[in-house]
Amino acid sequence: MKHITYAVTEQITVKDFLVNHQYSRKSISAIKQNGALLVNGYHVTVRYEMHKNDTFIVQLPVESRSPTLISSHIPINVYYNDDYLIIVSNPPSMNTIPSRQHPHDSLIEAVYGYLESHADSSVLHPVSRLDRDTSGLVVFSKHQLTHHLLTGKIEKYYHLLASGRVKDSGNYVYPIGRASDSIITRTVDINGQHARTEYRRLHYNAEYDISFVRVKLHTGRTHQIRVHFSCASYPLIGDSLYGGKPLLDRQALHAAEVRLNHPITGEALHIRDDHPQDFETLLEDTEVHHGRTRFYER
Repeated sequence: MKHITYAVTEQITVKDFLVNHQYSRKSISAIKQNGALLVNGYHVTVRYEMHKNDTFIVQLPVESRSPTLISSHIPINVYYNDDYLIIVSNPPSMNTIPSRQHPHDSLIEAVYGYLESHADSSVLHPVSRLDRDTSGLVVFSKHQLTHHLLTGKIEKYYHLLASGRVKDSGNYVYPIGRASDSIITRTVDINGQHARTEYRRLHYNAEYDISFVRVKLHTGRTHQIRVHFSCASYPLIGDSLYGGKPLLDRQALHAAEVRLNHPITGEALHIRDDHPQDFETLLEDTEVHHGRTRFYER
């Protein structure tokens, strides 16, 4: 059974301690029913009052993996892995999770294969996910609790290639909704969900009329970056759904960085992923790679 150990630094009830550490009411209820709360090795209730220097252990409920997820042993790049989360690179043309059109060989199944080879039976929960033709970093938690603790708390940065001379920097703040004539396509819609995309142009090549751009995602709507840049008349290269030039077999979009505080240890994590070969080749062929010194910023 997975567990989390805390050193208590003040007099406080178990319930207040859990609430202060961002445990939801649902999580606390699940732990009470199927996990355990221990102070100095003894089982306690949420009403128990702890004292400074006590050792508090939360035993997390056992989870079951979906039987439809079949482990695969497709090679993947693993950037971070511990008892609570794993951060990996999603290759181009691989679903993060299975879909009706692509029911197997998804990233989550490849991660399960990796974990099995390391005797790790954790159940995975994707904290972030990418469109099938977007490459880059994906974060999986190894328990529903850590998924809850991470949701909305990961800074995500992308690199993209777009048609036209994108402005030096700015924000696109356009609401996004589903297009009326499609179940896939999204569009800017005044009645849609709030969406904000912050961007900075790293380089522009006038000969090819292509901009190399770094993006910070403030919200996570479906196709958000693609829709915002298309709406601004800078469609992503290779993005056939939203009018991009066909210079790549997929949209030129890469989840290049994630920044987060570890949900259990508090450690600041800053993970970077190299561009895949197709993206890197296009950068070189179109000579917009001169912004390379500013690929990553502090």
